[in-house]
Amino acid sequence: MASRGVRRSRAEEEQESYFVSMADMMVGLLFVFIILLLYFALQFRQTTQDLSSAEQSRAAILERLDEQLRDHGLAVSIDAGSGVLRLPEDVLFDVGRADLTPRGRQAVALLGAAMADVLPCYTYPRPPTGCPASVQHVDAIFIEGHTDSDPMAGQGLIRDNLDLSVIRATNTLRALVAATPVLGQMRNQLPGQGTPLPILSVSGYGADRPVDPSGTPDAKRRNRRIDLRFLMATPQSPHIQPAPRR
Repeated sequence: MASRGVRRSRAEEEQESYFVSMADMMVGLLFVFIILLLYFALQFRQTTQDLSSAEQSRAAILERLDEQLRDHGLAVSIDAGSGVLRLPEDVLFDVGRADLTPRGRQAVALLGAAMADVLPCYTYPRPPTGCPASVQHVDAIFIEGHTDSDPMAGQGLIRDNLDLSVIRATNTLRALVAATPVLGQMRNQLPGQGTPLPILSVSGYGADRPVDPSGTPDAKRRNRRIDLRFLMATPQSPHIQPAPRR
């Protein structure tokens, strides 16, 4: 009987030790889970702050460009939410033409001068002094061509509205760089951080993205436009390497 009591006592001790070990392991796992949860919460908070800072930097760029252009008599439209600066519809191109008018070239030259003054602090290489503390920078500026809904048919380079919008955007880009060559030298990152790429690019949408789809003469005039869409670099975790460029 005594030996049975001893065996029972040892079995109970072993069982108790097993449950204690399991409890310790569960507490350890819970601790690890809490640490990971705090880590990812901090990462999410930092990413959210970086995104907010990027939007604020983009809004600051657009606001400064708007102020400078208005000071020189060129009224542009700004959409801070989508990061778009819209050039006046009636000064850039004649209906159905891809070449900038003289007034259009003057407007683009004013825009180039304003961009050359504002963008160096948000592109690379940055000036050594005089820039805000923000670390945000421009990834790309798309010069977007748009046309009205009147169908266009032709031969050669311009066969339809899509061709017309792309060539208008391309001519605007060339006029910008010709008037202000430094814009063609601005890059979206430094060597060693990846492949530094020019910030300026073009796209054309034809009549597919109207600002006013009503089809009135005034709507068509407004839809014939050039938009500059500013894209800021997105925050990236230091533990995630960007995919190689192909």
